[in-house]
Amino acid sequence: MSKRTKSPTAQARAHGRKRRPPPGSAPGTLQGDPAALKPAISAICFGPDAIREFGPAALDTVAELRAQWPVVWINVDGLGDLDIIRRLGELFGLHALALEDVVHLHQRPRFEDYGEHGFVVTQMTHATDRLDYEQISLFFGPGFVLTFQERPGDCFEPVRERLRQARGRIRQSGADYLAYALIDATIDADFPILENLGEQVTMLEDEVLAGPVAGVVGRIHQLKMNLLGLRRVIWPQRDMVNSLLRDGDTHFDPQTRVYLRDCYDHTVELLEMLETYREVASDLIDIHLSSASVRTNEIMRVLTIIATLFMPLGFIASLYGMNFDRSASFWNMPELGWRFGYPFALALMGAVAFGLTAYFWRKGWFSRT
Repeated sequence: MSKRTKSPTAQARAHGRKRRPPPGSAPGTLQGDPAALKPAISAICFGPDAIREFGPAALDTVAELRAQWPVVWINVDGLGDLDIIRRLGELFGLHALALEDVVHLHQRPRFEDYGEHGFVVTQMTHATDRLDYEQISLFFGPGFVLTFQERPGDCFEPVRERLRQARGRIRQSGADYLAYALIDATIDADFPILENLGEQVTMLEDEVLAGPVAGVVGRIHQLKMNLLGLRRVIWPQRDMVNSLLRDGDTHFDPQTRVYLRDCYDHTVELLEMLETYREVASDLIDIHLSSASVRTNEIMRVLTIIATLFMPLGFIASLYGMNFDRSASFWNMPELGWRFGYPFALALMGAVAFGLTAYFWRKGWFSRT
C-alpha cells in the first residue's frame, strides 16, 4: 500500500513543529532545523563619504568592522549553524529570547525592545503559484543592523543600490534609518504581489460572469488561500510598525519616525486593497454557483418543454398502435381503414405540437430571463 502524500500546508506545519525545543525547555534554548542552509555572512559598512562591501565575510572580522565604520549591516543567509548564531549574539549583545525566535520560525511579525537594541520580526513574501513566506529577523542598535534570513534572495537590493550610489539620506543617517529602510522594503515588496492577485481576481470575475467554467472553483479557492496567507502577514506587520512608532523612541530619532509613519500608511493601504480583493473573491464562488444553477435551470426548462411536447404525441402514437381486431367490431380503430387515417394522425400530432408551442411562447417559457 502506497504512502499518502501530505499536503503542502500539512508539511509546513510538521516542519515548523520540528524546530521547536521540547516542552519545558529553558528560555532561550536554540534548536535548529537539520535541513536548514549553512549561514553565509555578508557585510556592508558605510559612512557619509565611503562604503565597502564584504561577502562572504569572516565572523572574526565583524568586531573589527564595527570599530572602523560608523554603520555596519551584517546579513546572514541560512540558519543551519547554531554556533555562528550564538557567537553573533554574543558579539552584538543580543538577548537570548530574541535569538531563540530567530531559529524558531513562523513567528508573528512584531517589535521587541531589549534596551540596548531593538528586535523586529517580519515576513518576506515570495511570489509563486502558492505564495511562500520567509521570516526576516532584524536587530538594530547604535551603529549596527543585523539581519537573519532563511535562504539567499531577498527584496533588499534596492536598499543596497541606494547605499552604493548614496541616493537620498541613507548614507548620512544612522542604523535606525537603515533599519527603517529594510522594514519598508519588505512591506513595499507586497504591493506588486497584491496587484498581481488583484489582476487574477478581475480575470476570474470576467470568466465567472461569462458563464460556468470547468475548474474555476479550484482556482478561486487557491486565490482565496493566497489572499488569506497574505493577510496573516500584513495585518501583524501593521501592528509591528505601530509598535515601532509607539515604543521605539529610544531607537529612532524624530526625523526617522516621520518615515515610519509613511511605512504605517503603506500597511494600511495594503490591508484596504487586500480586504477588497478578499470580498470580491469570496463573492466569486457564490456568483459561480448562481450562474451554474441558472444554467441548470435553463437546461431543465428546455428538457421539460421537449418532454411536454412529446407526451401528447406519444399518447397519439401509442393509441393508434393498439392491435385491436377491426373485424370483430366497428368501434375497433375505424381510422385504420380510412384512406386519410395516416395523414390525419400526423396532422393531429402537428396541431397538438403547434398548439403547445404557441401556449408556451405566450407564457414566456422560451425567454432566457
